[in-house]
Amino acid sequence: MGRRVLVLGGGTGGTLVANRLHRSLPRDEAEITVVDADDRHLYQPGLLFVPFGLSRPSALVRSRRAQLHPGIDFRQSAVDRVDLEAEQVVLQDGTAHSYDVLVVATGARLVPEETEGLTGPGWGSSVHTFYSLPGAAALSAALPTFEGGRLVVNMVDMPVKCPVAPLEFCFLADWYFHERGIRDRVEISYVTSLDGAFTKATCNRELSGLLAEKGVEVVTEFNTGQVDGEAGKLISYDGRQVGFDLAVMVPLHGGAPYVSRSPGLGDELGFVPTDEATLQAKAAPNVFVIGDATDLRVSKAGSVAHFQGEVLVRNIRRFLAGDALDASFDGHTNCFIESGFGKALLIDYNDDVEPVPGHFPGRFGLPLLRESRLNHLGKLAFQSLYWHALLPGRDIPGLTSAMPLAGKRLDAATSA
Repeated sequence: MGRRVLVLGGGTGGTLVANRLHRSLPRDEAEITVVDADDRHLYQPGLLFVPFGLSRPSALVRSRRAQLHPGIDFRQSAVDRVDLEAEQVVLQDGTAHSYDVLVVATGARLVPEETEGLTGPGWGSSVHTFYSLPGAAALSAALPTFEGGRLVVNMVDMPVKCPVAPLEFCFLADWYFHERGIRDRVEISYVTSLDGAFTKATCNRELSGLLAEKGVEVVTEFNTGQVDGEAGKLISYDGRQVGFDLAVMVPLHGGAPYVSRSPGLGDELGFVPTDEATLQAKAAPNVFVIGDATDLRVSKAGSVAHFQGEVLVRNIRRFLAGDALDASFDGHTNCFIESGFGKALLIDYNDDVEPVPGHFPGRFGLPLLRESRLNHLGKLAFQSLYWHALLPGRDIPGLTSAMPLAGKRLDAATSA
């Protein structure tokens, strides 16, 4: 009987890891099981487009089970807890599953209830989020009836999934209201807990310039402590207030609830402390973590899970063989940023090199840190690539865990 590899979570990270392992390990060497509470795999990057009528909710969801290669077992049940000492996972359906290797891939969840008033009066009418499928669908119904006033996009605090998505929403809102002919009646404000539009200096300058060009106000270092939906205002912990007619919130995020019920596994937010280079959990040597479930500072973006998956699968194979782990994950992140009017930017960076101009993946590739129609088309094409290449665990030319330096203008920024 092969060694038991148990993957908790059938999202991006869990699915691609299970499929990559299945492709690379002999059938008699490992029994791979994926566990998730439901059979609905959501293409999360598509949520951004739903409020503007650019994508339909039904086009973003497919069966989790159907994304797994034949031979991978799928168990539909929520996780109750992980027992690290017994090397066992207890599911909420009452069954217990032992493992030789555990992969934690249960991502991050929204916890809007942690912000006072956010889910109170106004929630779903004047206060929305596009970070969930129901929220994006509700917002798609609210935007067409918005005839003017102040639209506030608020990222409550880091970490969040896809940190550039709130900026993309601002850019698309600018485009959307121009198309409706009412842009002059809409004030758009981006309110963030950060000290700038983005965390990387060179990219922040570019994005801040774009926001200014598009007439989007940026309010920084605003730590939202309360949302008053009735009065239409955000209130920060230091007493500052930002009024709104329509608020689009990016709520606080936390890890999966079972992490906090599993002694020794996670931190106070429910994320799993992880070695940044090997992706091995700090809790136990036979536990690995991928994607949004980690406590790493790296962006919680889909591309990161893809790049991590390459290293993580290699390390699971090495662990099973008794070999030293590969400490090569460098924080590689790659992201298209929709900027409206059929254009987008592309950024590509890692722990040592921040986003810079140039081209990706080489001298004649897609333009970096510059608006282009080509990047917009690339973002649209990624949805097909996601379902047919990334999730099945196939290698994608030019998209590897090691960040490429060819084509980058490294003189345009200092190392991070």
